[in-house]
Amino acid sequence: MTNITPSALPKFSHIIPENIEAIIKQAISKNNNEIKKLLNNSTPYTWGNLMAPLEEMNDQLSKCWAPISHMHAVVETDALRAAYKACLPILSDYYTDLMQNELLYKAIQSIAESPVYSTFHPAQRKIIANDLRDFKLAGVDLAPQDKICYGELQKKLSQLSTQFSENILDATHAWTLHVTERENLAGLSDEALELSAQNAKERQLTGWVFTLDYPSYSSFIKYAENRELRHVLYEAYATRASDQGPHAGRWDNTPIMDSILKARHELAQLLGFHNFAEYSLATKMAETPEKVLAFLHDLVVKSKPFGEKDIHALREFAKEVDGLEQLEAWDVPYYTEKLRKTRYALSQEDCRPYFPIHKVMKGMFAIVNKLYGLKIVERHDVDTWHPQVQFFEVYDEEGQLRGCLYTDLYARSHKREGAWMDDCQGRRRLVEGNIQVPIAFLTCNFTRPLENKSALLTHEEVLTLFHEFGHCLHHILTQVDFLGVSGINGVAWDAVEFPSQFFEFWCWDKEALKLLSGHYETGEPLPDALYEKLMAAKNFQAGMHMLRQLEFSLFDFRMHLEYDPTIGGRIQALLDEVRSEVSVMSAPRFNRFQNTFSHVFAGGYAAGYYSYKWAEVLSSDAFSKFEEHGIFDPKTGREFLHHILEQGGTREPMDLFIAFRGREPSIVPLLQHSGLM
Repeated sequence: MTNITPSALPKFSHIIPENIEAIIKQAISKNNNEIKKLLNNSTPYTWGNLMAPLEEMNDQLSKCWAPISHMHAVVETDALRAAYKACLPILSDYYTDLMQNELLYKAIQSIAESPVYSTFHPAQRKIIANDLRDFKLAGVDLAPQDKICYGELQKKLSQLSTQFSENILDATHAWTLHVTERENLAGLSDEALELSAQNAKERQLTGWVFTLDYPSYSSFIKYAENRELRHVLYEAYATRASDQGPHAGRWDNTPIMDSILKARHELAQLLGFHNFAEYSLATKMAETPEKVLAFLHDLVVKSKPFGEKDIHALREFAKEVDGLEQLEAWDVPYYTEKLRKTRYALSQEDCRPYFPIHKVMKGMFAIVNKLYGLKIVERHDVDTWHPQVQFFEVYDEEGQLRGCLYTDLYARSHKREGAWMDDCQGRRRLVEGNIQVPIAFLTCNFTRPLENKSALLTHEEVLTLFHEFGHCLHHILTQVDFLGVSGINGVAWDAVEFPSQFFEFWCWDKEALKLLSGHYETGEPLPDALYEKLMAAKNFQAGMHMLRQLEFSLFDFRMHLEYDPTIGGRIQALLDEVRSEVSVMSAPRFNRFQNTFSHVFAGGYAAGYYSYKWAEVLSSDAFSKFEEHGIFDPKTGREFLHHILEQGGTREPMDLFIAFRGREPSIVPLLQHSGLM
């Protein structure tokens, strides 16, 4: 086995914020000079004299920026924030100029029209087709003044999205709940109490401190018996970065969201689309807005009766056990857990002792060994950005290094909330013939380990870890040698979630759970009795969960489809409309969920949040093949590896799915797996 040399990895400890802007400017200047040389060419353009050098220079810039961007998300400082923001307009200008370069566009087009084009590898042809499409979507055909306008809009959107994220981060860390009376914390687990006591100690306070970081917030809102304090915490969480709540107006994202929608609409219209939703679909599987809306509304119709049953049962339960006449939003997580406990004798906290993080990781790696023949080895001699970060190498059955993985799993200050996978570098064949191995970042925000104890995960957190690792596998296991379509590159956005959702299914299998679980004190795997309860509760409130995702999807898509510049985004009014159609539980008037909807306003999911459900159809149906042949059937596993994970963006996702499944996808497995049949 040949491992990666530390010198081939980013030097995170060497990243000095004061030097970042100069480094990025230098890299861009070098690229611009190289592009001029490439286009000053009297011979016919080929892959070797144009496309390969372009890939090389843009990969070098990407590898320079990726560690900086990642550190901005996970270990932010004032200096790093300032340097990051200073680089955004510079990078935006570079990519806009690149994609609006008519000489470059015509040069690539000449390759597509040349006799040798038909002899290219399918991946090369797909890259050229994607590039020509993307030149059009970047306004290469626009008039000079419109090109300038497009560039300004892209720059503005980059800056607005960053400000949106920073407002959430600042609002999240600015508020805490300080509790001094132990009786106000009835219902909370020992672990939650220990963590909150440590939070207080770090702030030189007595008692307990709860934050708006999700692990702290989630444990309180689900288990604290004190309804008044649940209300206080919920309101602070649901009003972050808004015009409501304890910090009303201080980091308000409302005007930023309006500006983002306006700029997106103007950009789409500049390129000849009616709206940003149409523009978004130009690079997705779903061809038209009508298809997306029909898909979502069909799921609403199928799911709503189940959601109505779920909320009715919850209201009746709260009334029965506590005499609660009016179920409020801050009551739903609490009574959900109580009802789960009553109905199934199960709480998420019951599972936590059986899922110490080291055991879950070891089990997860054992599962991919069974499915794909992979061996995953930890390295301790690489430079990282935080002591909690781990680094792993991924080898295949032949002992070939397929890729590497950084994991950063715990919540902390100055770290963006949520869980995500990101690209550190992609796979490509270098000029000298060697393979540049793909490297992924896997980031979560689990409750941090206390003192010398292992972090303990709930089953829901295990699902999150598997989801993000599924993205990593898609990136790492590619066998495509051309960067533009290797790994997750070039994959239609509404298919990107397919491999990640697919991998979650192993978290529900009894045999897999024996590999994943081991009591943190005794090592005993998850007991059969607890497994039976977990499976019985698998689709608990599935209707409500489905409707929540459909609410987000419809809100996002309609917001971009129906934007009218004469009246603005109508963000709250539109969300209210969608909720009246979809939701079975009214949100409080102060709720400003949209102000922290990072997927859409600061991520890549604008007019594309529906992708989660779209891809879930693919993942559920793909997993049903394993149900037919065996959960660890090596033949089926290798088929999924070959047809899906290794192919990157070389072919259309539907073609890859049919190659694996033998037919087009069916919605039936999704409904069956969700208990909505």
